[in-house]
Amino acid sequence: MGRTTSEQKLRIPYVDPQDVKGDKDMYNEFLRCAREGTPRPESQAIRAHVPATFWSFADTWKTCFHTGVCEHAIKELCRIYVSHSVKCEFCGNQRSEKTRQSGQLIEEDYKDLMNFEKSERHDERQKAALRYTEAIVWDLECSDHLWDELYKHFEIPEIVELGYFVGVTMGQQRWLRTLNIEHHQILAGQDGSMAPGMEDMAHLKEAKASDSYWAKNKSAPPQTVE
Repeated sequence: MGRTTSEQKLRIPYVDPQDVKGDKDMYNEFLRCAREGTPRPESQAIRAHVPATFWSFADTWKTCFHTGVCEHAIKELCRIYVSHSVKCEFCGNQRSEKTRQSGQLIEEDYKDLMNFEKSERHDERQKAALRYTEAIVWDLECSDHLWDELYKHFEIPEIVELGYFVGVTMGQQRWLRTLNIEHHQILAGQDGSMAPGMEDMAHLKEAKASDSYWAKNKSAPPQTVE
């Protein structure tokens, strides 16, 4: 369990869920992560070295991502925009089971994110949220137009939650990139939240080897956000 599928050295060892079986709540949360994902169990197996950190992230994800005042599908698009921007493959290869099961998003909705301004798949509310995300991720200068559009489509609590969520997920994804963690390493055999075609290790390897694999694409933001 010491190396990822790309043979990069795992920088922090995983906590084996079997070793925390005495903590029924933590063990059950590991099982939920394997079954439902976002987060997947591998990232939580790193956080589990510090139980308070494990629960801090689990609680934040529950209250600010899975639930909250801003609709989940908007936050899911912004989460993947962050993944594609910072090239966090671990996070970018996950999909929300909640949006998948509800039909709010389909796989095609994720493919134009780095060119969302020209995309016909995203409505004006989604684009306003993605501009906000883009500004946070790339540290861009924001115009009055960006804020006018946010206030047009969102209430203040939604803007606050969305900004907080993007900040949290950006920080976590930048950190996870340094760890060389990979899917299907912890509680393998369950594919909760995995992107289509990545449901097991063999298919994940095949997807990553493809010339069309998303992380092989280079992307750059505009210099300012209109």
